Amino acid sequence: MNAPRELKTLQLEIDGKTVTALEGQTLWQAARGQGTTIPHLCHAPDHGEHGLRAQGNCRACVVEVQGERTLSASCCRTVQPGMVVHTATPRVQRAQRLVLELLRADVPPTPEGQAPLRHDSELDHWCEDRGVSHSRFAPRPAVPADTSHPAMTVNLSACIQCTRCVRACRDEQGNDVIGLAFRGGHAQIVFDQRDPMGESTCVACGECVQACPTGALSPANGSAAAAPTRRVDSVCPFCGVGCQLTYLVADAPPPAQAVHQAPYPATPQTTPSPQTAAQPGPRIVAVEGRSGPANAARLCVKGRFGFDYVHHADRLRTPLIRRADAPKDPLKLKPAHWSELFRPASWAEALDVAAQGLRRLREQHGPQALAGFGSAKGSNEEAYLFQKLVRTGFGTHNVDHCTRLCHASSVAALLEGIGSGAVSNPVRDVAQAEVVLLIGANPTVNHPVAASFIKNAVAQGTKLILADPRRTELQRQAWRTLAFKADTDVALLNALLHTIVDEGLVDEAFVRERTEDFEDLKRHLKDFSPEAMAPVCGIDAPTLREVARTFATSRASMILWGMGVSQHVHGTDNARALIALAMITGQIGRPGTGLHPLRGQNNVQGASDAGLIPMMLPDYQRVT
Repeated sequence: MNAPRELKTLQLEIDGKTVTALEGQTLWQAARGQGTTIPHLCHAPDHGEHGLRAQGNCRACVVEVQGERTLSASCCRTVQPGMVVHTATPRVQRAQRLVLELLRADVPPTPEGQAPLRHDSELDHWCEDRGVSHSRFAPRPAVPADTSHPAMTVNLSACIQCTRCVRACRDEQGNDVIGLAFRGGHAQIVFDQRDPMGESTCVACGECVQACPTGALSPANGSAAAAPTRRVDSVCPFCGVGCQLTYLVADAPPPAQAVHQAPYPATPQTTPSPQTAAQPGPRIVAVEGRSGPANAARLCVKGRFGFDYVHHADRLRTPLIRRADAPKDPLKLKPAHWSELFRPASWAEALDVAAQGLRRLREQHGPQALAGFGSAKGSNEEAYLFQKLVRTGFGTHNVDHCTRLCHASSVAALLEGIGSGAVSNPVRDVAQAEVVLLIGANPTVNHPVAASFIKNAVAQGTKLILADPRRTELQRQAWRTLAFKADTDVALLNALLHTIVDEGLVDEAFVRERTEDFEDLKRHLKDFSPEAMAPVCGIDAPTLREVARTFATSRASMILWGMGVSQHVHGTDNARALIALAMITGQIGRPGTGLHPLRGQNNVQGASDAGLIPMMLPDYQRVT
């Protein structure tokens, strides 16, 4: 939480032009700013939001600084006032071509008829750009590919040891699985203690695959065999973090031998289906993270590799109508032989049959006999139209979706406490927090990208308070772990609130100007001292008081909670206590502070905002 400093500028000369650069910028950044292209392989300026940290170990970006004997790596050398730099002298060009030729010798050529490891190989691009068509040097001995991982393949024969994968794993995702072992000509990328990738602690986020410039790390099973012809920006369809991504789409199908095999193939001996994975047409061949407010271009295993369902053989692509000679029978479900129960139909016929059936039920039994259950995986527009169909078409408020099975208690408490059922700030704000309280959540499993930001924050000095009856992976990063007894959340949180009030740690100005009913809260907390609650929740009183003091006195504290708090008989009370904790300490409304319930599906918030719940119209206007 360093205060922003004034940005100072300076002037230098690059290739005969006077350039104004920011103090602290590198020569590579200054040259790029004026439109000069310099090769780079170990440096990945466009990876993620701020790029991977420059290392200067590939030496492809060398430039000549006037008055200096040796060439400098432009990705690491910072600008100085009056510096005179040359990026395209014969000496520089010879050095760059030599480096690229040496690196090309490390990467075997793609055999004829096979797809390259990476269609957009950065090494190939820079070799072509600098006129390096082949290498005079002897290639390295080939290394067998590591195919032990179901999602990724490791081809160390194509590795140029740029260490971008190491930095992506360690600095971006906070997993520290990939390292560089040995020295000199024996140096190589390793996973944990030289384990096969599939047996290592790799969580399959794929950050290393996106960072790799040559395809030494690539998607497994030939999923990248078809060259992508276009890029389609979208949002991840899985959890509620809201990661932005880009689908790499091939409009022509890949060769038959390279088609990506889904981990869960269609049931054998099934009836030939009208929806088959062998159909021609566009295919998603890979996914890349895209920089957005929620993810800074990071993805997890689900977002990066979980697209098999799009092309799965069992996915419905044609409406089906029940056959007249196959009445409903819950004991006669035959998903493997669908044609015995259903027949293909056109969309017009299917919609007509559905509308007639719904109209008949409404006329016979009234509107309350009908209900609609929507999805939190649809768009806001779809959620709005679906609830409008149920309310105006069916004539009932019987419309719902999964939010009332996960965070309805949080939404109710947030609406009551702060007037909005949404998160108050993005999860990335943990980077600006001094203290993070995480309760009832296991983000390394359920929200891995959020977990990566928490790990990054802890690495920079943030204190993580982990409150959970279970042991979770983030316990390794926690400053204090509160392994309280199950179902004692309210007792634990009230003990923290009591301590803050009892020890005079309340932000009185914030409470006076921005809250109501504080005196009622004080009276309620009177009997919830840490000493009284310690036997109830299983956390000793000194620890409860220490945690409360740390949270209240930090410059910025942030609260994140998951469904371990909300899917609870006292879920609303739990959320109320967390809201009170933020309010009485003034830990809301500033960077690094706030309330963030970690949502389950990708558009739970938008679906709720659009009125896809029975008790609220769009924008949380009450039904009654």
